[in-house]
Amino acid sequence: MSYVVLARKYRPPNFDALVGQEHVVQALANALTQQRLHHAYLFTGTRGVGKTTISRILAKSLNCTGADGQGGITARPCGVCDACRDIDSGRFIDYVELDAASNRGVDEISQLLDQAVYKPVVGRFKVYMIDEVHMLSTTAFNAMLKTLEEPPEYLKFVLATTDPQKVPPTVLSRCLQFNLRPMAPQTVQAHLADVLARERIEADAGALRLLSRAARGSMRDALSLTDQAIAFGAGALNEAGVRQMLGAVDRGHAVRIVEAVAASDGAALVAAADALRGLGLSAAGTLEELATLLQQMAVLQAVPDALDATDPDAPEAQRLAASIAADETQLLYSIALHGRAELGLAPDEYSGLVMVLLRMLAFRPKGQGAVPRAPAASTPASAAAARPTATATAARPPVAPVATVASAPARVAPAPAPAAAQPAVVAPAPALRVVARESEPPPWMDEAPFEGEELAVARAPAPPPVARPPTVEFTPTALGARWAEVVRGLIDAGSISAFTRELAMQAQCIALDERATPIVCRLRVERETLRAAAPCEKLQAALAESLQRAVRLEVEPGPAEDSPAKRDAAERARRQAHAEQIIHDDPLVQALMAQYKTARIVPGSVKPH
Repeated sequence: MSYVVLARKYRPPNFDALVGQEHVVQALANALTQQRLHHAYLFTGTRGVGKTTISRILAKSLNCTGADGQGGITARPCGVCDACRDIDSGRFIDYVELDAASNRGVDEISQLLDQAVYKPVVGRFKVYMIDEVHMLSTTAFNAMLKTLEEPPEYLKFVLATTDPQKVPPTVLSRCLQFNLRPMAPQTVQAHLADVLARERIEADAGALRLLSRAARGSMRDALSLTDQAIAFGAGALNEAGVRQMLGAVDRGHAVRIVEAVAASDGAALVAAADALRGLGLSAAGTLEELATLLQQMAVLQAVPDALDATDPDAPEAQRLAASIAADETQLLYSIALHGRAELGLAPDEYSGLVMVLLRMLAFRPKGQGAVPRAPAASTPASAAAARPTATATAARPPVAPVATVASAPARVAPAPAPAAAQPAVVAPAPALRVVARESEPPPWMDEAPFEGEELAVARAPAPPPVARPPTVEFTPTALGARWAEVVRGLIDAGSISAFTRELAMQAQCIALDERATPIVCRLRVERETLRAAAPCEKLQAALAESLQRAVRLEVEPGPAEDSPAKRDAAERARRQAHAEQIIHDDPLVQALMAQYKTARIVPGSVKPH
């Protein structure tokens, strides 16, 4: 008789033998016992978790006649009646398995549904099992919708997929959905031990642990790897042979890497990478084993009682967890995970591994590991260098015990003013800065320093100076207000385009004779591009239309001291300063600034209405 692989030989014949999917078994067993049967079931989950197996068990439960031929629907199929034996062997005529990956068209589905009108030949129910149903075409899905929603009472649909996101919602809403979970390594390991015990094959715990981890939640993959390991080990399973077969990295390499990082030993890290290269071990496998170790360390740091006494690697993880801070463990774990994704971008995987390990060393939090200390006795040169600093500190005026605010009232010169008036300056928003009491440390100095780290600063340094917005200066002139009113009328009426509007806004009116015919308007414009003939002619035409009289526009070069643009900027600055002063004078803001000694109002964060 030909050899039957372990995955087929030990396929669970009933719900009691199914492992790792207790939530699905409980729901289906109760439904079968209470005769509350749905017409369509959808099983989702990754490969090798039992979707097809559950489908066959469900088909046997629906069609089982019992050992005496008098049985009915049951949650525990007998396994000896004709229906159970034929379903297990794949020759039950009323149980049809369709692979949607190779039969995805509407013709195949239509042919299957055409047989649905006929009653079962030998069984109690017809069961249509469609595997990888997400591979069906859109027309195939549409063709089966009506039958899937209202099938005959003797027809049951069982759909299975590894990608439920691709199944249309119209199909999902017609099915009872069960999500099969990936199996835990402990569950896989226990099942492998049971299978090998039945096969009378010796296997040590380390080999089974490696196989269960390599399966990644799939029982079928675990059994297939076990078959391969039996052949590799000539009928025996040992950890060294399984590790060599899988190309897995020994935990000792990961331990040495973590120890080198904890000791800030870059040479040891590079030597560890060279050793891995010499053994021909995978860089990705190294980072995977390192991430597994760091994950165990993080769990032990958060929950010390989570130690698994049966895991031989747990004591080593517990020892390393005590040598590294919890936040650094999280950082190293993140670097290991992201480093695996970057290996394909490196010139070769070992150079990528070296860079990932050196990154772990470079990004260690300050104060961890060996930190060079300052000499106990200072040299005369250093004392002399420090003396001017001390003198300057002593000469500095005492720090105010409460928050101080330096502000200047905003001043805007009135629009009408004589030509010889002094330039009006609009002050920026008040600069707000809080100075903490000298006797109180800042918040970031409350906690004790890292072990081995000495504080070089006794108190918080003064905050950096706040960047002040530039002041707005302009010299009010007698015609400034009149010209600004005329320009505002042109803009509101939409008489001038963008470039012409810029000319009007940047110009200073130095002469306006409205009694002359035509009206004479002399402007001073600094930018040469604005003094071009085209914008000047457009502005002259717009002025004539607005004033309902002929206008002669004369433009001369020179800096504009009073222009509509400068007046608008001054008004915006005044409103900004007024708004920030309101915020500063608010009692709630002052209370918060007094409570938090380093608080300040960020300039520019306040916007006037």
